[in-house]
Amino acid sequence: MRRISRITVAGAATASLALALAACGSTSTSGSSSSSDTKGDKGLAIAYDVGGKGDQSFNDAAYAGLKKAQQEFGYETADIEPTEGETDADKEQRLALLARQGYNPVIGVGYAYAAAVKGAAEKFPDTTFGIVDDSTITAKNVADLVFSEEQASYLAGVAAAKSTKSKVVGFVGGVDIPLIHKFQAGFEQGVKDTDPKVKVLSQYLTQTAEEGGFSSPDKGKTAAEGQIEKKADVVYAAAGLSGQGVIEAAAANKVWAIGVDSDQYKQEALAKYKDHILTSAMKDVAKAVYNLAKSVEGGKPETGIVRGDLKTGEVGLADSNPKFKADAELQEAIKTAKEKIVSGEIKVKSS
Repeated sequence: MRRISRITVAGAATASLALALAACGSTSTSGSSSSSDTKGDKGLAIAYDVGGKGDQSFNDAAYAGLKKAQQEFGYETADIEPTEGETDADKEQRLALLARQGYNPVIGVGYAYAAAVKGAAEKFPDTTFGIVDDSTITAKNVADLVFSEEQASYLAGVAAAKSTKSKVVGFVGGVDIPLIHKFQAGFEQGVKDTDPKVKVLSQYLTQTAEEGGFSSPDKGKTAAEGQIEKKADVVYAAAGLSGQGVIEAAAANKVWAIGVDSDQYKQEALAKYKDHILTSAMKDVAKAVYNLAKSVEGGKPETGIVRGDLKTGEVGLADSNPKFKADAELQEAIKTAKEKIVSGEIKVKSS
């Protein structure tokens, strides 16, 4: 276990980190931190995916895990924003700098960090690295934090099929990639298994993340409006920050939105739309981030593929909306589907 009795960080140590990271993304450091910069003496650091902190979704969930680790272990943490047009080399430099400064573990939030995590992990074998949403790295000091998103999306499909009155629902994916195909596949299967008469309109915002599929609320709003014009009265978005535009469009047109990754009904930035957020298909990125930090703190770092699913409780549906929670028929349908998925009776498609 690392030393965690600390005083607030001050002076050159923080200044040097901030200056060094300025070239590869803005950073914040916090915690009851160290009076020294001894390598290995700091705690969790995360580097955000496209959209950054404040996306009310994926990145904010990772930040919640960081804050929990900071509060529990009393150490210094760091979180860094992405920069526009950055390369894999830029990402690797960011992760390597955090490792060099003594942060452990260091987590890349999103599949786009795969090459960077692989490279940084080779250079810093004594540091534990994590990557969210990628399972391609097999290094001894890397934890691949992945989820069965298709299972939560199946339940979202059940909710959509049971809630639609028009018999038309929509899916908006941020970027046309295999990860988001899992959300689409699960959602469509859940809808069709529940009510084969319901039509699903599916659309992707962009072909690549660089085109803004995960970071453009205006694109999400336009896509949702198009689906609503075609009679969709429930729209599910798996699109990061772009999903905020989908939720806005749903609220403006008085139809249901289904959020993703975090419980978006509870998000302060979306409070004015919450009465139109039916539920959210969640994956507990916060728990995965915290658990990796806890494993390092305990001296037994997680490595290899670490998967969260319905059985482990790390994916599921939020029930914060009272109307959603009070619908007994809907809740029974979701409960039955969940039990069948966990037992293996229902095999959810991932593509």
